[in-house]
Amino acid sequence: MIHGLKVVTSYLLGTDKAERNFAVYPDDTFVVSYPRSGNTWTRFLIANLIHPDKNVSFANIEQLIPDTASQSNRTLKRTPRPRIIKTHEYFDHRYPKIIYIVRDPRDVALSYYDFQRKYRQIEDNHPLERYVEDFVVGRLISSSWGTWSENVSSWLFTRGNRENFLLLHYEDMMQDTVAQLVRIALFLGIKADEARLHEAVELSSADRMRELEKLESEQWVATRGRRQDIPFIRAAKAGGWRTSLPATCVHRIESAWGELMTKLGYGLVSVNQVTT
Repeated sequence: MIHGLKVVTSYLLGTDKAERNFAVYPDDTFVVSYPRSGNTWTRFLIANLIHPDKNVSFANIEQLIPDTASQSNRTLKRTPRPRIIKTHEYFDHRYPKIIYIVRDPRDVALSYYDFQRKYRQIEDNHPLERYVEDFVVGRLISSSWGTWSENVSSWLFTRGNRENFLLLHYEDMMQDTVAQLVRIALFLGIKADEARLHEAVELSSADRMRELEKLESEQWVATRGRRQDIPFIRAAKAGGWRTSLPATCVHRIESAWGELMTKLGYGLVSVNQVTT
């Protein structure tokens, strides 16, 4: 009974987190990814595309495209429909329409390592080799979302061939952002001319987002009270693992997930290429 009262109270006060426990509507669209795969950038791209009349920033991104990990049930319920919602959750059969972003796990590991230092979840001198081992076997603080492989597979192999599922590669988005935003617009049923597309890309550039982060870090729930010397918006590049990730870490990730990585087009360098 006490637990029930706490649940009701947190809901009424708006202090709960929606996570997996919220009402899903037929016209919802979900922007999904494993952490540190480009979800925040994608949120900005979409928000700038569908709200050309608004100054999209970290101060209002949660109102435009709320995050299930930081927003309450009441907040999601009050978000105007049709909603676009961001999440890192593994497969949920209720989600009617999904944009899923995948990123090379070797780059994800590096980005996540810095993220957890920013959040003071690990020390600066935490061994990267130990971190990658925890990353692979699922001992990170985000274990409830599954490992990179579990999260990706849960969506790719259940929805990958359906028309209501759009798979985006972070690397393709980096190489030709406009082309990938066109895919997003078509998926969302948005008619956007070239000027509008380019403006959305410019307003969502890494440089602009870094400047917004400096100005609004204490206004955004994801950066409020966190370390300021480590940016949330990092280098925004693909392939950084080639020079920054130790060979032992590369081998550990490829040995664990080589088959899925190959399927997604991520070439292996330390183990034999897996064919499917």
